[in-house]
Amino acid sequence: MWFLWILAALVLITLFYLRPKDLAAYDYPPGQSFARGDEPNTQHRDVEKLLATGMGTIQQAPRSQRLRLMREYMDGISASQDYQAEITPVNVAGMKAEWVLAPGVSRTRRALYIHGGAFMMGSPISHRNITSSFSRETNAAVLAIDYRLMPENRRLAGVDDCRAAYLWILQNGPAGIAPAERIYVGGDSAGGNLTLSLLAWARDQNLRSPDAAVALSPATDTSFGSPSLKRNLQTDVMLGPMFKRFMGIPRPLLWWAAWIQSRVSPGNPVVSPVFGDLSGLPPTLVHASEAELLHDDGLRYVNRAVVAGSPAKLQTWGHMVHVWHMFYPQLTEAQEAWDEIGAFIAQTDAASDDSQGEK
Repeated sequence: MWFLWILAALVLITLFYLRPKDLAAYDYPPGQSFARGDEPNTQHRDVEKLLATGMGTIQQAPRSQRLRLMREYMDGISASQDYQAEITPVNVAGMKAEWVLAPGVSRTRRALYIHGGAFMMGSPISHRNITSSFSRETNAAVLAIDYRLMPENRRLAGVDDCRAAYLWILQNGPAGIAPAERIYVGGDSAGGNLTLSLLAWARDQNLRSPDAAVALSPATDTSFGSPSLKRNLQTDVMLGPMFKRFMGIPRPLLWWAAWIQSRVSPGNPVVSPVFGDLSGLPPTLVHASEAELLHDDGLRYVNRAVVAGSPAKLQTWGHMVHVWHMFYPQLTEAQEAWDEIGAFIAQTDAASDDSQGEK
């Protein structure tokens, strides 16, 4: 009898606590598409081959070694990329970080960048190609943080680190304590999740809001509810091979796994920002590939934000790998994406200046 009571309790918890809202109503409109051609071109294939070579070797290694090898692989990607920037290590409230300044950028404008890596990999080193490009397009000094990763730390430890870094950058620049002319926040994949979660937290804490935010291929739904997780399983050459084994697991079991990681419901906006109150947020640009698993995570977030009255915009590209921005300048679409980010920042700057002029 006690077994039946426990089973009933688990079912009730799953249905009324872990099960998130159905977001199917936010699958349209699809956003602004930059897709071209029906098939990947030579540039795309070259990037796919690069990923297949590096990640294929890792997948063949013993399971106990894969996380370490993936972390080493990610940090090595930036070493082969073409980036130009001034890199300065800095301590942010006890956390390792670095200032990244592209040539000639303003030192009074600041941007916090939160790297991706499935909350388990990545570092400021792995993302220097992205952070240097982000610095160039925002004309700002970028603070890249080395937040705590799983499994050594709980999922929410990274959330706390991002909040601490935002409080720090509000008061500190590359030259020390000083007010900032502009503040931006950006992140990719897991870092995009942390970025969007941070926006709502800053609003709720009545802190100075970022002037703009950019999320590249963000994960917004920890409950694994986006249709593109299955639809794009074969076309996502980066995430598809890693997450294929999870897609056959019933979603309720994935909800429990997510709860074990974070000790909060997978529908909690802290870990799944798509489910939160998305009103009163700063201008936000979301990029996603039409071929990646997380396409609909970005789509649903933007559509919900727009319905809530926040100025959010989705731009998508066809055939692209997850966070293709890191393959600048090899990919033409990476150049296009960075150009769009620069135009978005310029537009938000102009709108802010006009608003200040009217006061």
